[in-house]
Amino acid sequence: MLIPRRILDLIAAGQVTLAFRRWRRPSVRAGGTLRTAAGVLRIGAVQPVDPAAIRDEEARRAGYDSAAQLRSELDSRTEGQVYRIELSRSGPDPREALRDRVAEGAELTELLAALERLDRASRHGAWTGRVLREIAARPGARAAELADSTGRPLQAFKADVRKLKNLGLTESLEVGYRLSPRGAALLPPGTAAGDQLGGERTGDRWSARVTDPGQ
Repeated sequence: MLIPRRILDLIAAGQVTLAFRRWRRPSVRAGGTLRTAAGVLRIGAVQPVDPAAIRDEEARRAGYDSAAQLRSELDSRTEGQVYRIELSRSGPDPREALRDRVAEGAELTELLAALERLDRASRHGAWTGRVLREIAARPGARAAELADSTGRPLQAFKADVRKLKNLGLTESLEVGYRLSPRGAALLPPGTAAGDQLGGERTGDRWSARVTDPGQ
C-alpha cells in the first residue's frame, strides 16, 4: 500500500486517519502494520464501501478537500472494489535507529551472515554487494536507473533494496536511495561511502566479494 509522503506526514500528525483504495483484493488487513517513511502505521478496520456513500468528513480525514475530489481519484482506477482503511501511527520505524548503528563484533558477524544468506537464496546470483556499491556511487539516482545498471527488473530491484533496508543498510530518499552509516561501514577502503571494512575483515567471503568490482 503506497502512501504519498504528504499524507504520511499528516498521519504522523494525527490529521489523517483514513485511506480509501480501489483494489481487486486488499493489500493490507485489519490488525496489521505497515512500515513507512513516517514510522510504523497500525491498520484498523478494512471495509468495502460504496464510493457514493463517502462523506466529506471522511474524505477530509483521508487528506482530501471533499468527497467529490476523492471520488474523482478513485474513479480514475476503474477496476476493483473501493475499501475504507483506518490508519494510525503506532511508533517509529525500528530500522531508523538501526541505520545509525555501525555493526561490530558479533553483530557484524550476524549481519554478514544475513547478507550471505540473501546471496545464496537468490536465483540471479550474489547481488547484495553490487546493489550496495551502486547506491553508494549514485545516491539519489532513480530506482529505474539503478535497476537498469544492475540488470534487474524494476520491481525486483526495489524488492532487493527493501531487504537491505530491513537490515538497516539503506535509506529511501524523495528520489532514489542512499546508504545509511551502517551500510556505508560495510564497503571496503577506497570507496566513496566509507572505509570501515578493512584489515582482518577483508578475509570474510562477503566482504571479499564486495571488494572485487568485477563481481
